[in-house]
This record gives sequence, structure tokens and C-alpha cells, in this order.
Amino acid sequence: MPRKSTRKNASKTPDIRTVAAAAKVSIATVSRTINGSTLVSDKLSKRVWQAIQQLNYYPNTHARTLVSGRSHLFGILVENITNPFFPELVQSFEETAVAHGYEILVSSTNSDPKRLTDCVRRMLERKVDGVAVLTFGEEEPVLDQLVYRNVPIVLAEFKLDDPKVSTILLDYSSGIHEAIRHLAALGHTGIAFLAGPHKLHSAITRENDFRAAIAASGLKMHPEWIIECDHTLKGGVAGFARLQAHRDRPTAILCSNDTTAIGVLRAAYQAGVRVPDELSVIGLDDIDFAEFTLPPLTTIRLSRVDLAHAAFEALRQQAEEPNSPDLQREFLVSTSLVVRGSTAPPFRA
Repeated sequence: MPRKSTRKNASKTPDIRTVAAAAKVSIATVSRTINGSTLVSDKLSKRVWQAIQQLNYYPNTHARTLVSGRSHLFGILVENITNPFFPELVQSFEETAVAHGYEILVSSTNSDPKRLTDCVRRMLERKVDGVAVLTFGEEEPVLDQLVYRNVPIVLAEFKLDDPKVSTILLDYSSGIHEAIRHLAALGHTGIAFLAGPHKLHSAITRENDFRAAIAASGLKMHPEWIIECDHTLKGGVAGFARLQAHRDRPTAILCSNDTTAIGVLRAAYQAGVRVPDELSVIGLDDIDFAEFTLPPLTTIRLSRVDLAHAAFEALRQQAEEPNSPDLQREFLVSTSLVVRGSTAPPFRA
């Protein structure tokens, strides 16, 4: 026997006419309000938005795009969504975007050039108002597609001489120099570096900053202790194993990112090497998980919130104020050392 519905018949879905009647304004005023027109006074705009909320009305975003010529949709391209740094970055970007009336379209390239091209094509088909390309070194193959179609872009660390392109400059140097000074003050003289893959210009920048910091501290450089590995847990395990294979071993390891450093913590535990008693370890990024490792990871903080805010603001300015003489083309995000439990004076036998 079929069950009778206990729900009352749903009222008719509200449309723009319903909103106009409830707010006691014209349909044109509702449309202008939704599209952010400056022709509507604050008083009327407030009344319209109150009616929209009370009626639970959802504006037709496709129609809004046709009327305004803008989708209020930003794309964000990241390198690898499985790296905890990127979901945290995406979350911060989305929170900022939603607060300003924008939606986002997220794509992860997984270091695959074909996938990267497909991601950009999908964003262009959706008529995004701009794209934050935060792949840290894999953006070159798709820049022509975006620039040719006059789409505003913001890039991390990569500069392009085009009025539609903004750049976020990441100051790794401050945090890395601070980390080396911290280790030197503890008494470490043998410091290794697990670098990221050299196909990423961000990894090369971090390695160069490490070399400069070692020289500035007057410490001896050990080229054999600078090892290229990928930015993964397994990369950290492999990098640690290569360092252990040397007769002379470092007393401290600085890693190009936190995921690599956490891999080192795991490998050290399995090898019976006590952190920080016998080995100090420092990461880079300060992902949320870093303070929950055992021991808690000392790391160089690269704020995802600051990075996301800079990326969004660059795109917002390009979308809303393209002809402004005050349009900002470069944004700086700094780094700083966060000292936790994975660093200590070197072990003395």
C-alpha cells in the first residue's frame, strides 16, 4: 500500500517577479541589485536582499552572466590536491571568494601536462572571470591559452609582461635564513637539505635560498647532502635513506616542504634515530598537520590565508577595476619560522 506524503504541497518556486512584489520595487530594480549595479540605492538594495532571503530565492546565475558579461566565477589551479597544503589553500581562497560574492572552480593538475590543458579548457568553457594559477612551476604550457583569450591571471612567483597578469612573490628567503640561524644557534654545523623536484621553479628558489643562508651563517656547505626528491611522504623517506647511506651524516635536515619532513620523521623512527635528540628536522609550509606530528614539527610558515587573499585580490582588481591607475600587479607573501619540538642541540655521543 503506497504511503501518503506527510509533507504539505510546496509553494510555488519564487521568481524575480515574486521578489519584486515582496520588496515593492520594479523587476528592473531587483535585476540591478542582483548584478551589483551602483544605480540602486543602499536602502532599496537592502530591501531587495531581505526579500530574496525571506523567499529563499536563488538568482539565475546563467542569466546574470548574460546580462552583466561576467560569471562571478574564478578558477584556481593547484599542483596536487593530495598535498595537504593545497586543500588548505583552496579552502581559504573559497572563503574569501564567497564573502565577496564569487564562486570558484577548482582543478588539480597532478603534474600532468595534458590534465593541465584540459583543466584550463574547462575553465574557459565556463567563462571564468579570472584564474589563479598556483601550480608553482607547471604553468608555462597553458599561459598562452589564457593570455590569448584576455583572461586575467595571477601567478605564484612567475612574472609575465602582460597587463592582465599579476604575480604573487613568495619570500622564502626570510624564513629559510631564520631556520638556518636557529639551527646554528643550537650548535648544528652539518645541515642537509631535501630539495623539491627541479622542474618546479619554487623548488629551485628554495634550494638557492638554502645555499645563500648556509653561506651567510658561515657554515660549511655539503653538496652531497643537498638531495632532490619529490614533495611527498615517500620522497622524505627516500631522501632520508640517501643521507643515511653517507659515512658522514648531518645532524639537522631542512626540507623543501612539510610533507617531505613528515616522511623524514617516519623514516627516522623506523631507523631508530631519535628526533630531535639525534636529528633535528625542519619543514616548510606549516600545514595544519605539522603541529600534530610526534614530535611537533618545527617549520617555516607560508600562510595559505595570506596567499589566498593575495590571489583573490589580484583577480578581483583585474575583474572589477581593470582600468584603475592604482591596479596592483605584484603581491608579497612572507615566511617565518615556527619553532616546535623537532629541533634541539646536536646529539653528543
